[in-house]
Amino acid sequence: MQITFYKYQGTGNDFVMIDNRSLSFPKEDTKLINKLCDRKFGVGADGLILLENDEELDFKMVYYNADGNESTMCGNGGRCLVAFANFLGVIKEKTTFNAVDGLHNATIKGDIVSLQMIDVAEVKEKENYSFLDTGSPHHVQLVDNVNGFDVFTEGKKIRYGLYGEAGSNVNFVTKNAKGYTVRTYERGVEDETLSCGTGVTAVALAMHKSGNTNLTTIPIKVMGGDLEISFTAKDGSYKNVYLTGEAKQVFKGEIIC
Repeated sequence: MQITFYKYQGTGNDFVMIDNRSLSFPKEDTKLINKLCDRKFGVGADGLILLENDEELDFKMVYYNADGNESTMCGNGGRCLVAFANFLGVIKEKTTFNAVDGLHNATIKGDIVSLQMIDVAEVKEKENYSFLDTGSPHHVQLVDNVNGFDVFTEGKKIRYGLYGEAGSNVNFVTKNAKGYTVRTYERGVEDETLSCGTGVTAVALAMHKSGNTNLTTIPIKVMGGDLEISFTAKDGSYKNVYLTGEAKQVFKGEIIC
């Protein structure tokens, strides 16, 4: 089987993109998806995303982690899929699409995609960390120097030790001059990624809820670049949450499986 794919990245979070409007891709084949995401034996990516038709909206997003399993929402993946849909001519400057966590609005101008995330009704504040769901579950923890922090070891420890097999993504955060610097251990990838869209969204909301900032537009630096999160806050809940940053096509290819 020969598969045509596109490679996209959003601040270093990279994805194999496939136009599956014909429904020809064998999406139940977990091993195939895992192989395509493998950086030595396949294309290499943090995840694989299918663009499919939707009966009522512009398109549907189907997201798989690098381990081959269908997963929860991916913010950077959603931004990259908007760029892919624009490239294919499915959409122009604005879109509304369907994902596993519901409807998402987005705009694209050049390489910049702004994606509306889900509303967040609750941020659970613990003694040393916060936990919330921004389309995917996220642990948010402040550390003194995130650039020198052992994200893999500590993230893996929390991912399994605190949250069990189902797990959570784990974000480590340090305040910087403009906003925050964030590094994320992602479940499903089971490693640190250069960027996590739902993760930085979770960080921004958690920092606001805890009183660490009163900003409602927050710049966040990740290993792969810069993102911005904006939102409306009221009575501890968050609406009009937008994740904004670059999303770029890297290359197109064909792979024989």
